[in-house]
Amino acid sequence: MSEWLPTLITETPQAGYELAIKLSRVAVKLTQPDAETRERLRPEYAEDSDALIAASHVVATHFATVAAANNYWKDTP
Repeated sequence: MSEWLPTLITETPQAGYELAIKLSRVAVKLTQPDAETRERLRPEYAEDSDALIAASHVVATHFATVAAANNYWKDTP
């Protein structure tokens, strides 16, 4: 796999949150590399509140990691 994540450093918290979402999405693609299977499964979890909450938790965990790497954007006004 080619390098797609050169750094966790982002300019802003918003950019950090977007990176957290990307990290989550890439993890799903690496876990289930077959796009057809992901598409087939999507309707199942799209209507499942527990699955959606779990997805939000994964994003939040990634965001915490990115925020820590960015020293919580302490210099951001």
